[in-house]
Amino acid sequence: MTTFEVAARAPWSAIVPAGHTLQIVDLYGNQAVDTLFYGVTQGRPDPALRYNAQTTVAAQRNIFLSTGSVLRASDGTALMTIVADEVGNHDTIAGACSKESNTLRYGHHTVHQHACAENFLAEATRWGMGKRDIVSNVNFFMYVPVEDDGTLGIVDGLSAPGKSLTLRAEIDTLVLVSNCPQINNPCNGFNPTPVQMVIA
Repeated sequence: MTTFEVAARAPWSAIVPAGHTLQIVDLYGNQAVDTLFYGVTQGRPDPALRYNAQTTVAAQRNIFLSTGSVLRASDGTALMTIVADEVGNHDTIAGACSKESNTLRYGHHTVHQHACAENFLAEATRWGMGKRDIVSNVNFFMYVPVEDDGTLGIVDGLSAPGKSLTLRAEIDTLVLVSNCPQINNPCNGFNPTPVQMVIA
């Protein structure tokens, strides 16, 4: 078992071998953990086996993730399965914050703020990947309800201190994380905090 603490606002990545698990622990509660997945071949991430939100949602007929959800690549390959979940309703559609989206949503004065898009790119380069390899991500612990008129809400999360979820790798899988730095909406309770990763 290997344990990592990911600092508030920071990126993180690791390969989870097939059959092993990754537990993500929301140490202080209400912290969004933006996450991407890539199948690994010959020790390197394979962009052809990267997580695909549309395939995952269509296969499970649900836009939210929880216990039993299988995260899939575009060809249907199972990457990881959520085998335990103390929170439920993890988001698949709101995407990652970026300097551009911050500016559009919250005003030009936010353009200098660090964002998940930058975290993903910085961590992806460590594995030989670039912008074209970054796709729509999962937002663990982030609650994005869909209103009756189809609009999306970004509201307080459903998590609490110490709550966790556990994923099992179906194939060797690179997990790329941005411990979301967003401070302009309630997805982090306006106060980003550390999370814990446990590979077993």
